[in-house]
Amino acid sequence: MRRPPIRVLDLAGSPEHMGATHGATYADEIRQYTDERVSLVMEGLWSGGPMAEADVLDLAASMLPAHEAHSPALFAEMCAMADAAGITPAQAVIVGGFTDFVDTVRAVVGGAHPDTVMEDDCTSVIVPDHRADGAGFFAQTWDMHDSATEHVVLLRTDPTDAPAALVFTTTGALGQIGMNELGVCVGINNLTATDGTPGVTWTQVVRHALEQDSAAAARDAILDADLAGGHNFLVFDAEGDGYNIEAMPTARPVTTLDRDAVAHTNHTLAPETTAVQGPRADALQDSSVRRLDTARQWLDRDGITADDLMALTREPDAVCQTAVEPYHVESSGATVMRPRTKEFWAVWGLPSMNEYQKVSFAR
Repeated sequence: MRRPPIRVLDLAGSPEHMGATHGATYADEIRQYTDERVSLVMEGLWSGGPMAEADVLDLAASMLPAHEAHSPALFAEMCAMADAAGITPAQAVIVGGFTDFVDTVRAVVGGAHPDTVMEDDCTSVIVPDHRADGAGFFAQTWDMHDSATEHVVLLRTDPTDAPAALVFTTTGALGQIGMNELGVCVGINNLTATDGTPGVTWTQVVRHALEQDSAAAARDAILDADLAGGHNFLVFDAEGDGYNIEAMPTARPVTTLDRDAVAHTNHTLAPETTAVQGPRADALQDSSVRRLDTARQWLDRDGITADDLMALTREPDAVCQTAVEPYHVESSGATVMRPRTKEFWAVWGLPSMNEYQKVSFAR
């Protein structure tokens, strides 16, 4: 349960150089993580029946054109990472965007999504400026099957043709949560989609959104993406603008940040996305509702600080999840970001048992 300070990997230069550095640094770990993810799909837990490895990889390979069309630079980074780590680009789609990939698997292959492998991942919030002494926050836990916790890493990126960024992710994934040097923040919650398609997976969408110069531009980048599966995206910037997007391949309602803090967990709130949301086990729906209610109550006040948000991620009765049968979901880490001041804090492992580290853009 106790973890060291979060690992930080510096990536700079061309997409190919950044990807190669990522892949070479964590090659063994990326291969291990990839094998675990591919095996989960082969076992049939995510598709309603067993799949041959060749069929799994063929489906992932069919998604590569969507990734290249979405962002040639990020596609090049992903492929360079894969080559340096000793995996194929198709395998990189799976290890980097697993939760979207399995939405695609279910849509293409068919079959039920068993309760025991449903993912109930992340509690995210945006605090408007006026609720935080003039400089608001984005914060979230990153919740996942407990086997993912060991793979958490923070990328400190400095691309040749995009803003520098601090990116919370796992080895082999382009990005999951982050803030760029202009103060644009992007975070997520997992959603279970029934309308998955061989499109672009969410981790590339996060990185592309982090290349933008405002929350509005990040919002539009998400709305324009050919999404493979379902995720809720939250964006916030240094000017105090923010948006919440329940993003399914066929539906993307947007809520604009107003006077109240925004909170989101793992169930849809809009009718158009609820219509394409997969069935949810009662226990997971209850968890998502309790986490949402807890976050909303916690944030219904003024004078919110970074310490308050760190305390929210550690809240033991709902928000900070610990792994239990049969789901094994835990809070693998968390972030707190303040875009107006460019402050960024991250923790590796259960926030309740580990310490946040403040990370700067400077190396």
